[in-house]
Amino acid sequence: MTGREVMSTTSDGGVGGDYKVVLKRLTHQLLDPIVRGMLAIGLQADHLTLLGFALSLGAAVAFAIGKFRVAASIALASGLCDILDGQLARLGGRVTRFGAFLDSTLDRVAEAALFVGIAWYYVAQLVDMTINPGRVIANAQHNLYPLTFALTALNAVLGLVGSFMVSYTRARAEGLGLECKVGWFERPERLVVLIVAGFFGLGPVIPGMLIVLVVFSYATAIQRMVHVWKITRSSGSEV
Repeated sequence: MTGREVMSTTSDGGVGGDYKVVLKRLTHQLLDPIVRGMLAIGLQADHLTLLGFALSLGAAVAFAIGKFRVAASIALASGLCDILDGQLARLGGRVTRFGAFLDSTLDRVAEAALFVGIAWYYVAQLVDMTINPGRVIANAQHNLYPLTFALTALNAVLGLVGSFMVSYTRARAEGLGLECKVGWFERPERLVVLIVAGFFGLGPVIPGMLIVLVVFSYATAIQRMVHVWKITRSSGSEV
């Protein structure tokens, strides 16, 4: 989690929790001077939240048209906004529950847009190959077969579902009054994977990184489900 979503929680527990605490503190120390400058010119956290959301949509469009390096650059800028809005709210004394809700909600939509953009690109390539068979032969010479494009689009969709499951399992558990901070492959990690893969441009990196993202997302969601099962059993709350 980043931005104001962090403001309503403490450290992530379980695997990776300690490094996230250290990283968050270091990030705050490095960015505090920038945030204070933003406060001085009247910027508010909601402004950065909306800017970050708009940038994510722009990154999604860039992915959809095959401008992967441009998309990665825009997504990186969006991620920076997502970090800064939480600090801006904290230092400005304007941390609100609605702000945290807005930030978390737009984060989900923004992340989904990135996956949709990637899936759109690969589906569009498949459609183009159906009306231009010559491209199939040209792509095959570079070991790019229609099945490769289809599987990559499918993995983008699976990644979208997995990202939602990671967030939903925690939100649902906490809605039931259960602590569920286990698992380390959350939104920041997923965004890092997408951004790094995007900077490699078109090629084998995006398909490979999507597989990694899908595996770890579902592993984290399953880990949280098992965690909730264990604590409900041990507490006798299911009796």
